[in-house]
Amino acid sequence: MMVESRTLAISVDRNADEVYAFVSNPENLPQWAPAFCKSVRRTGEDWIVETPDGSMKIRFVGKNPFRVADHYVSPRIGVEIYVPMRVVANGSGGSEVIFTLFRQPDMTQEQFRRDIEMLTRDQGTLKRALER
Repeated sequence: MMVESRTLAISVDRNADEVYAFVSNPENLPQWAPAFCKSVRRTGEDWIVETPDGSMKIRFVGKNPFRVADHYVSPRIGVEIYVPMRVVANGSGGSEVIFTLFRQPDMTQEQFRRDIEMLTRDQGTLKRALER
């Protein structure tokens, strides 16, 4: 069964490898995703983020040469939400950061709209943080 999705991209005037290194490091989440992540801590092999909706586990795919920063958010035990994310070179010194959000089966249209707005704000924060 297919679900509704939204892909959002933002241009960042910074080298794609540098952007990838920054966004794929969970420790940097509070700096660029403050609408989602208030803080992050490592517990053993797991990363735990404090969000407006409480504590959640997050895991990123392994480092790779393709600048894929896909990650999985677990709001509760047994639930894992896939968040595709890519950093793509744009010209010789810039990049595009691309996210796809999937509307979860239990999510209302309003909740999905709020998630899109939250991601849009966080993308703006990411752009400002990396272009300083």
